[in-house]
Amino acid sequence: MARSTGRSDTREKLLHAAEQLFATQGVDGAQTRDIVKLAGQANPSAVQYHFGSRAGLLEEIMRTRQDRVEQALAPRVPELIGMNLPELMTALIEAEATELRTEHGRAALRISAQVSHRSGIRTRTPHPTLAGGGYWNLFDRVSEWLAAPPGVPGLPEPARLERIDLVLTLIGAALADRARQYTDGEQPLTDEPFFLADLAGMAAALLQAPPPAR
Repeated sequence: MARSTGRSDTREKLLHAAEQLFATQGVDGAQTRDIVKLAGQANPSAVQYHFGSRAGLLEEIMRTRQDRVEQALAPRVPELIGMNLPELMTALIEAEATELRTEHGRAALRISAQVSHRSGIRTRTPHPTLAGGGYWNLFDRVSEWLAAPPGVPGLPEPARLERIDLVLTLIGAALADRARQYTDGEQPLTDEPFFLADLAGMAAALLQAPPPAR
């Protein structure tokens, strides 16, 4: 268990170093000793002392990222019940895209794309960082919409959950690549408003694709 819960200077240095290395070397590839070294710490047990474990460090990065996205999404949460599927995808992607504005956010997008399978969508058991928030509320609304789309048969729950999880993976990968382009100084093929609108359209189209014939 972590022994320190304050936002100390050492914690912040470890978080920043971990963001950089998890983003560039991968969540599974980055070494704890390299995180400690990049953070300028001499104690090899610094991660364990402040976060309990390497997993605890990753969890803290994802928690703070989700807090930022939830804050961006919050003004639109009361409107979710009246949104159609393209509007729901737009609300989700625009909230996620606020992470492109900062160095911390860009790194977090690249990290979260690697762990999107941990969301809990497929089992309807939200990861603790998602439970009770507007983000999960939006997923529930998407599932409800797919169960009874206007004018066409709905999808059974297993197909709905799988599609939502796959779309979440697509959105995460696309935003992570955009974040990488910004970080590396690479010129994107399209401007950001077009990219985000196109991504929302593709996500909605994938969700609404006709089910395969049995």
